[in-house]
Amino acid sequence: MSPRRRSDVDLSTTVGSVVLANPIMTASGTAGHGDELRAFVDLSSLGAVVVKSLSAEPWPGNPAPRVHETPAGMINSVGLQGPGVTAWLEHELPAVLATGARVVASIWGTTVEDYARAAAMLAGAPEGVIAVEVNISCPNHHDRNRMFAHSPASTSEAIEAASICGLPMWAKLSPNVADLASIAEAAATAGAEAVTLINTVLGMAIDVETRTRRLGGGGGGLSGPAIHPVAVRAVHDVHAALPELPIVGVGGVARGVDAVELIMAGASAVQVGTASFADPRSVGRVLDELDRWCCDHGVVSIAELKGAVHGK
Repeated sequence: MSPRRRSDVDLSTTVGSVVLANPIMTASGTAGHGDELRAFVDLSSLGAVVVKSLSAEPWPGNPAPRVHETPAGMINSVGLQGPGVTAWLEHELPAVLATGARVVASIWGTTVEDYARAAAMLAGAPEGVIAVEVNISCPNHHDRNRMFAHSPASTSEAIEAASICGLPMWAKLSPNVADLASIAEAAATAGAEAVTLINTVLGMAIDVETRTRRLGGGGGGLSGPAIHPVAVRAVHDVHAALPELPIVGVGGVARGVDAVELIMAGASAVQVGTASFADPRSVGRVLDELDRWCCDHGVVSIAELKGAVHGK
């Protein structure tokens, strides 16, 4: 089959009520708070830019060192450092909107009230902000025992509190649980239009020469190719249990075929994260490779691939 231009393949997709020109996005925490990747990628060509998670107030994050390379990815303990929602709206958002990008804001908190406050600050956000990803699953918070995504009840509380934003909500969930489908269902029942699967996997690295932990925060979140099969399994199982619930797949996506795999497992869209640290052009390249894969395999519409492994 002769190669075709990107416009020959219908890459459009929907995540709940959100319509995207294509399914490829940045992943929160890997592309900055604004237009940091603009020099390397046409941000307007992506499905959306998902910014780093923001709290209601500025947050300093964890002590250094914060990042350590692993054999198949990286482990981080950045700890959700950020300027706060108000500062982001004023100083960071305008630059990324100026590129023509569609923006998904991301929020986090340590209490239900924190989520409500951060979400309220996003009410009335500029038109280019198309959704809010409610991050209830970061493993790098100072008190991991308070992670909302570890139980259906606390997941519901956080999502309900965030609904004050008035925008479509995606719940970002943790793979570090026994029954992910039940938590995804709780998020959907509470008002999330979609779930983002997955956040990083709990991990730790030790310097055997100094007998100390590699990261200032102790443990951290493992990301990159090592967790891709975990993400595929999570997307697959949640889609099998809740076929009507839209899923955004994320975890170890570095090639177009990685995105294809997550879409076949049941994802409506895919985020590219850790790969951008090694190559800031990665998210654009994954989009190009996805288009090329579709062309080479006679796929006319991305909708043909969604959930294909389930026999659809």
